[in-house]
Amino acid sequence: MIRGRPPRSTAAALLQAQELPVTDITDEHLEHFFFVGSDGSPTGLVGLEIYGADALLRSLVVGEHARSRGLGSSLVEHAEQYASSKSVRSIYLLTTTAEAFFNRLGYERIDRSQAPPSIERTREFASLCRASSAFMVKFL
Repeated sequence: MIRGRPPRSTAAALLQAQELPVTDITDEHLEHFFFVGSDGSPTGLVGLEIYGADALLRSLVVGEHARSRGLGSSLVEHAEQYASSKSVRSIYLLTTTAEAFFNRLGYERIDRSQAPPSIERTREFASLCRASSAFMVKFL
């Protein structure tokens, strides 16, 4: 069962274990985060930053012991449905390792210069993710 708003300490621990950024994760950010597993030991996690009709999908992580079971796809689908319910029309993301995975889910790689200003201003886009990261979008 996918649940909302994971505890910050356990979300940060899961992200750090997979070397994903955590320095900007605040309780406010977690308002649009979803997880699977227990409060003390989440198995998977995904988050959104919502900026009107645009959103940044971030922090998708599935623990190594739970991979290859469709959990990542389920978390992304849940985030997309949630975003759609909030009138989001475009979801953007940055990835260094999962471009093929997101391609299978309908995301397309685009040039970073095509980022809307709201996404450009995020810490993840501006400084946390490497410039070499794939920048991708899916239109809902």
